[in-house]
Amino acid sequence: MGMRPPTGLPSLSRRSRVLLVAAIVVAALLLLGPRLTDTYTNWLWFGEVGFRNVYLTVLRTRILLFAAVAVFVGLVVWLALLLGYRTRPVFVPVAGPNDPIARYRTTVMSRLKLFGIGIPVLLGLLSGLVAQSNWVTVQLFLNGGSFGETDPQFGLDVGFYAFDLPFYRMVLNWLFVAVVIAFFANLVTHYVFGGLRLSGREGTLTKPARVQLAVIAGIFVLLKAIAYWFDRYELLSSSRKEPTFTGGSFTDINAVLPAKLILMSIAVICALAFFAGIVLRDLRVPAMAAALLVLSSILVGAVWPLVVEQFSVRPNAADKESEYIERNIAATRQAFGITDDKVDYQNYKGDGTKNPRDVPADRTTISNIRLLDPNVLSPTLTQLRQLKNFYGFPNPLDIDRYTIEGEVQDYIVAARELEPQSLKDNQTDWINRHTVYTHGNGFVAAPANRINKAAAKDATVAGSSDSGYPVFDDGQMSFVSDLSTPQERQAIKVDQPRIYYGELISQSDADYAIVGAAGQPAREYDLDNVQYTYTGSGGVPIGSWFNRLAFAAKYAERNILFSGAIGDDSKIIFNRDPRERVEKVAPWLTADGNAYPTVVDKRIVWIVDAYTTLDTYPYAQSTSLEGAVEDSVDKKTGRLLPRKEVSYIRNSVKATVDAYDGTVTLYEVDSTDPVLKAWRGVFPNAVKSESDISPELRSHFRYPEDLFKVQREMLTKYHVNDPREFFTNNAFWSVPSDPTIEGGTFKQPPYYVLVGDPKTGRPEFNLTSAMVGFNRQYLSAYISVRSDPENYGKFTILQLPTDSQTQGPQQTQNTMTINDEVSRDKTLLQGSNKIKYGNLLTLPIADGGILYVEPLYTERNSGPNTSTFPQLARVLVSYRDPATGSVLVGYEPTLAAALDKIFPGSGSAATAPGAEAPNQQGTTPPPNNQGATAPPPAQGTAPPPPNAKDAAVLELDAALRNVRDAQRSGDLGTLGAAFARLEQAIKAYEATGR
Repeated sequence: MGMRPPTGLPSLSRRSRVLLVAAIVVAALLLLGPRLTDTYTNWLWFGEVGFRNVYLTVLRTRILLFAAVAVFVGLVVWLALLLGYRTRPVFVPVAGPNDPIARYRTTVMSRLKLFGIGIPVLLGLLSGLVAQSNWVTVQLFLNGGSFGETDPQFGLDVGFYAFDLPFYRMVLNWLFVAVVIAFFANLVTHYVFGGLRLSGREGTLTKPARVQLAVIAGIFVLLKAIAYWFDRYELLSSSRKEPTFTGGSFTDINAVLPAKLILMSIAVICALAFFAGIVLRDLRVPAMAAALLVLSSILVGAVWPLVVEQFSVRPNAADKESEYIERNIAATRQAFGITDDKVDYQNYKGDGTKNPRDVPADRTTISNIRLLDPNVLSPTLTQLRQLKNFYGFPNPLDIDRYTIEGEVQDYIVAARELEPQSLKDNQTDWINRHTVYTHGNGFVAAPANRINKAAAKDATVAGSSDSGYPVFDDGQMSFVSDLSTPQERQAIKVDQPRIYYGELISQSDADYAIVGAAGQPAREYDLDNVQYTYTGSGGVPIGSWFNRLAFAAKYAERNILFSGAIGDDSKIIFNRDPRERVEKVAPWLTADGNAYPTVVDKRIVWIVDAYTTLDTYPYAQSTSLEGAVEDSVDKKTGRLLPRKEVSYIRNSVKATVDAYDGTVTLYEVDSTDPVLKAWRGVFPNAVKSESDISPELRSHFRYPEDLFKVQREMLTKYHVNDPREFFTNNAFWSVPSDPTIEGGTFKQPPYYVLVGDPKTGRPEFNLTSAMVGFNRQYLSAYISVRSDPENYGKFTILQLPTDSQTQGPQQTQNTMTINDEVSRDKTLLQGSNKIKYGNLLTLPIADGGILYVEPLYTERNSGPNTSTFPQLARVLVSYRDPATGSVLVGYEPTLAAALDKIFPGSGSAATAPGAEAPNQQGTTPPPNNQGATAPPPAQGTAPPPPNAKDAAVLELDAALRNVRDAQRSGDLGTLGAAFARLEQAIKAYEATGR
């Protein structure tokens, strides 16, 4: 019986080959075309913003890393294939007519170059594509330095763990990949060409096959020994004790660490056993070595640590883990910037001993209590200051402070941006969308402690009057800086109010604008009957046909090619989100979730806080940024959160983005950060030095919210010094849930507040958060961090006694809402209004007390097609009376009236509706003994506290002024509250004995 000779692959006709080549070319264009287009447009964009060196450095690093790994893996695999082929047997017996190996062998032999070169090339390219994403690891290794801090176990500088160890691990991983692929490539080659046969009981292995496979296996085991050596260092970031702490535990250091050294020794011995297979024909020695390695990995590497953990550590965990918890506490504080030199812990009674009117700092605090909640009032701002349907304001709004006429005041601020999603009907036509409606108009601010006038006392009409709105114009000056407001009337002067770059503008799928067509009539919308042509430096030239073709492909938009609105001098503006621009020019930074607009040197600029991070700081607690920064505001607004695990974070860079021309500037603000030093070595000219920051710009820096949330989360545990107490958790704190969100358990966000400095009485801008006990609702601590340049980044933590009964935010909200008057009014208001609670502010006051202040907003219930928006209707305050222990609740249309219910006379320091804030050091100084007005205190010093009679006189004067203001407002409810205050002031004055 004759045998059919084995056949190779069928040959292709000429037509088939042409079609196949064409299909491959089309597939390559579809795959690579968008990448090439993005590469070219990115090249143009980086040139526009002046960061092309960043782009080139990243690109070069990726290409070199791709090439190095691709060549290395490809060569190793090629060498394994070549050795297997060159040492194949001369005569290979055929098992039979249907031997599948013979068919494969014939196929391979007929296309030897395709398999011998194509496979290594393909595997090398795939490996290179994966490896190029590790460019950060390579650059930090090349440019990283020392931290000046050593780990407590091995005594190595932290820089080794941050910069060196990840690189060594990366190299080791690719060596493993190359060796494993080479082993299987060599194995398959010997199998196909007869060096390895599986027929028979034991099979057959030729000497070349045995030698080559033994060498490759020996190299693999030797690499495993090296991996065991590096595993020791990674124990310092062990998560064995999660969630108690991160880092090497007692078991890790006393059981796993010796086990790694033992396994390393065994691996070296096993590698020698494999190499012995070169001269020994008996494969039992390498087989026994492999079995020994697997068995020892199980017994020594897994079982022994488990025995130590169960029978030695757990029965005595507090004692055994004490030393390692101490290490974790010290490292975590260092890694997250909450060391003792930055955090001032102070004992705080929780019970006040003074009337706030007698404390200069409290009078400043009261005069600046924020009534406008930026998390609630975006619809109100939109309704009152939107101007056109295609303008909008972000939600939430932002808080910043400005010095106007010598007075520091915090404001709710927002840029009036173009909102492409709001374009309707013919406004969405391509020409209108991208060449007419191109920019926003103006900077809008309102004093955070003021409203136009108080709501009526009668709850049935609250929410239906024109009261309770932000003050945008006080008659003398406007807090809105836009094209319609003359600059001489602008309280915050802006030379260029047009906004081409912003948060809302970028939320469209295609956020680009085409501007600046020279020789054509102005077409961009500015005001009714007023058009504009962009003259800024932002944008990429799009006049050439090649660039038009590139951007037409990028946005899949043929109009870019054929539109007559595009001239030779036209430019395309894209990547318009400030955060996105910062992250693109500085891909090594993590941007804060909230960019905020401010006015610096009469220009609107966005400020973006940026962080350097690490995930390998020895013994430091690891945390998820996404989990740490998420709160109730993020849940409501859907703001994107950073998804990254970190064990080290620094706000080392402040970035600005010009709202008109898109200029991105990075400033160094922490010259001690070793990670930033490394990145400055990679990109020498990307970040400007701290000395380049102007005083005006620095005055608008805020302590970033995301960093504060992460540090707040760490401080819930790492304020504890005693490792035993740390282990028991009984001294831990918790971040309270937001009491203003019904049915939710989301964290309460931190709040920016302008409060009086306890020493000087001067206002300071702080970011604050209340803290409650672990699984309790009573207040345990109050954290504040300063944003003013003089003491930027200094934490103050007021710690209440452990037996304190001071209510936390949730308890306070409950106490206020079940108050008889509040509950009754709420029932009436809910008939025709939706009630929204504003931010519940926690304020230390009265030399030991805690004051809670919460604005209550109403929003009319109306049909689905009617625009409604919140307006301030009431102010709630709560304070625990130290004498009786009862909680006092004030509930009035004005803050002054609500405070007077709790602290008689203290309401005089509050800002009256529609009025300027009183002197932030207090009210007008009392007359001196000669009857003349005493001179005001020197700036920066606090006036002496008035005596009882003087305080009564001050309150009487303030009450009279309040009555006059109420009469002018014509609001009977406000007038009634003013007369009630005057009556209390008269009684207080009479009580002093006159």
